Amino acid sequence: MVLVGRKSCGDDGMQQLQLGKYEIGRTLGEGNFGKVKYAKDVQTGHPFAVKILEKTRIKNLNFSDQIKREIATLKILKHPNVVRLHEVLASKTKIYMILEYVNGGELFETIASKGKLSESDGRKLFQQLIDGVTYCHDKGVYHRDLKLENVLVDAKGNIKISDFGLSALPQHLRDDGLLHTTCGSPNYVAPEILQNRGYDGATSDTWSCGVILYVILTGYLPFDDRNLAVLYQKIFKGNVQMPKWLPSGAKNLIKRILDPNPKTRITMADIKEDEWFKRDYVPAIVDDEEEDVVVDDEVLSLHEAPTDSEKDPESPTHINAFELIGMSSSLDLSGFFEKEDVSERKVRFTSTYSPRKLLQKIEDTVSQMGFGVQKKNGKLRVVRDHKGQRKSCNLSVTSEVFEINPSLYVVELRKNSGECSEYRQLCDKVLKDLGVSRSQEHLAAKLLEAS
Repeated sequence: MVLVGRKSCGDDGMQQLQLGKYEIGRTLGEGNFGKVKYAKDVQTGHPFAVKILEKTRIKNLNFSDQIKREIATLKILKHPNVVRLHEVLASKTKIYMILEYVNGGELFETIASKGKLSESDGRKLFQQLIDGVTYCHDKGVYHRDLKLENVLVDAKGNIKISDFGLSALPQHLRDDGLLHTTCGSPNYVAPEILQNRGYDGATSDTWSCGVILYVILTGYLPFDDRNLAVLYQKIFKGNVQMPKWLPSGAKNLIKRILDPNPKTRITMADIKEDEWFKRDYVPAIVDDEEEDVVVDDEVLSLHEAPTDSEKDPESPTHINAFELIGMSSSLDLSGFFEKEDVSERKVRFTSTYSPRKLLQKIEDTVSQMGFGVQKKNGKLRVVRDHKGQRKSCNLSVTSEVFEINPSLYVVELRKNSGECSEYRQLCDKVLKDLGVSRSQEHLAAKLLEAS
């Protein structure tokens, strides 16, 4: 376990934190689980960035697996264009990830301040991006959230890929050899990820690299719209508007990368053989024999999050922005994926009750109404069989709770079969017993609009 203490005040009058051999300084940024601060090795004077994570917050949000995944991923990545993890320390309350300090900021900030880059500068950065991402894929790592904000630039103008919190490793593949978690950032996400039928991590990362290349050379996004449903429709069609002044070689490469069909999309290997890409290309020199990353044993005290097959049946389903958007009636994306069953009806509302309490209250209400309840995988199936009547009268409703954050949940009551009038009576009773207002039925959409 690392020893954490206080040092005397610095020149600016601020008290300095001593973390083993590291002196912790100013805050560089903040994330969901803590802060990123500047650090200096007091013995060598070498600069670092230290990501300080609160263990309690990680456990409360059930993100232990995500943090361990990021650490496990960064431990095996040793490439000039990937942010390096040097050491992981821990106390009883915090985890400290000692990372390479990249002083040039995000690529997003570079584009925002300078606008589009020149063809030669843009190509150099893209070559480094492809080098770094290909290396990750060769190591079995799929980033899944490649975007300008997760690409850092150092003082020499070289890029460093960062933030592997959503990355996937070979053990995350299902039996079909595909990934199934919907994640990423709306403007950069590949169309196959949104279809929720499984996707290849390497192919989807390639798409995101194509979006980055387009922004680097034009200064704006290839797919953008304030209405997220329209945005996703544009992504599905893959119709990219190419400026006339964009070099023809770059145009052709972008079109081949932003192919909405993952089966015909250009591969990373073929990108490296592209004539426009190969111009002045200098492959990175990789040294995989560098010293291993040291991880403090205290880090392993984090609660081990269950896998998909081991989850507590009472635990809520975590959802992200894409799924929340799809759940909102005003932004329903189902029509873009497949024909919706006309018999399906959904009622959704927000609640601050815990998932366990929500499901228990729903069970109590429907039981009083004479319905039977079946529990499985964190869902309730509500059924009532009208014996002696035609089968279509039988009502079947599924209730599921989705976690937005530790204090906000979305509850869905979905009719599988039966009469709409009886379904509506059931929903009205549940809403009344839970004290749900009409505004809570629309809160999820409002939260999205505000974000």
